[in-house]
Amino acid sequence: MEINVKIGELGKIKADAILLGIFEGVKKLQGDLADADKMLGGEISKLIQQGETKGKLSEVTVIHSLNKLPADKVAIVGLGKTQELTPDKIRIAIAETFNNLRKKGVRSIATTTLGAGVSGITVQTSVQTITEGAILGSYSFQKYITGGSEKNDIEQLIIVSQNKTAKTAIQHRINESKIMAEAVNLARDMVNEPSNYMTPTDMAAEAKKIAKEYGLLIEVLEREQMKKLGMGALLGVAQGSKHPPKFIVLKYKGRNSGTIDIALVGKGITFDSGGISLKPSENMGDMKSDMAGGASVIAAISAIARFNPEINVMSIVAATENLPSGTALKPADIVTAMNGKTIEIENTDAEGRLTLADAICYAKKQGAKRIVDVATLTGACVTALGEITTGAFTNNQALLDKVTAASSETGDKIWQMPMFEEYKAQYKSDVADMKNTGGRKGGAITAALFIGEFVENTPWVHLDIAGTAFPDKPKGYYAKGATGIPTRTLIRLVLSLAKTKRKNEN
Repeated sequence: MEINVKIGELGKIKADAILLGIFEGVKKLQGDLADADKMLGGEISKLIQQGETKGKLSEVTVIHSLNKLPADKVAIVGLGKTQELTPDKIRIAIAETFNNLRKKGVRSIATTTLGAGVSGITVQTSVQTITEGAILGSYSFQKYITGGSEKNDIEQLIIVSQNKTAKTAIQHRINESKIMAEAVNLARDMVNEPSNYMTPTDMAAEAKKIAKEYGLLIEVLEREQMKKLGMGALLGVAQGSKHPPKFIVLKYKGRNSGTIDIALVGKGITFDSGGISLKPSENMGDMKSDMAGGASVIAAISAIARFNPEINVMSIVAATENLPSGTALKPADIVTAMNGKTIEIENTDAEGRLTLADAICYAKKQGAKRIVDVATLTGACVTALGEITTGAFTNNQALLDKVTAASSETGDKIWQMPMFEEYKAQYKSDVADMKNTGGRKGGAITAALFIGEFVENTPWVHLDIAGTAFPDKPKGYYAKGATGIPTRTLIRLVLSLAKTKRKNEN
């Protein structure tokens, strides 16, 4: 989608449709809304008086201009109650409007900086949320539908301003926001791929393609290299599949130092059947999404490279399938992780934490100063927080505070969960250093604590996206299927760390 800023009056812009926002309960029209109403002979006022346009959040009313305006259609979107407006509500309203207008064959839309000046929302924030809402809300995955590439897409968005001096700054924010949203859609594309087209080998190939496009360093470790490094936990999960595992390492070097300021570690199970501890067949197809964490850290580092911050970042994905076979890992087997710790396998469906254990050990060996891991890890987190909120766990409150600050900018909802020592007793083993599951009670917490055994003292945050990565129903600016959460949050986090580092170094 082409997104540009134009200086002028919205009602005089040539486009298929112009988009106006209205707040709930508004009686007297002002600004662009009043101007458009006048040009349309009072039609907007009539719709308000008749109760057809109430201004409720995401309520969309479309009026034909009948040649009274350069635009063929006028779309009025509700922004909800004035005092309750947030940047995320603007994203949602824009997404709903774009979906509505796309179905009507609209290819170009012009709008102003909706919500700017309300509830502390700046012009820059408005531009960011409009851009992200348009790109994220217009996403669809139709690659395998015959003729799917012929779908009607909105090709152009024009953000109109009357402030000539702000044009450059607005365009800059548009370009930044496009990078963020395009990274999310890259992650969504990867997750939405069927697992026969997104094997570990395919995931590594996609990472190589991204590395070449954005100038990243890449290394893909093969099975023999993993054996030499002692990655017995990862290789144990991988031994049931005919597809070889791939250990993907992407590096962005933004400053002249060998230090890795932060490692982003993503779970990369390209299909999870549960292994010998087989999952129920109902909805098992959704388990193609079990590499959503890996997709998010790959997409995030691609965007980070485009921003070019002064920070060194590593993204790691231990990619494999978890399948049952004559060679598959079995309950009561014992595997040894890269750091030498032994793990008794109680349930082969608790496999993600095994692959993350070796990935985190690798990040530590590389000297990562901070680690954030992202994983569709536990059904327990879905039970606790549903599909709205990501569970967050940490051994370092300062780092988690930075993650939550980043999420507040992006609209990704995160909630901190407890990490009390008492839970560790649940995964105590009689025959190994630990078991790979602590049972159903507090399952998201014991899974996080298990991963923490391999993190040790390195500042670390674990994000359990089991509920938020692949919801059952459309949600806000996300269609059914992959959301790409928390790609934007990871990008914002890294950019904030880079700003902090530059400030401290000065």
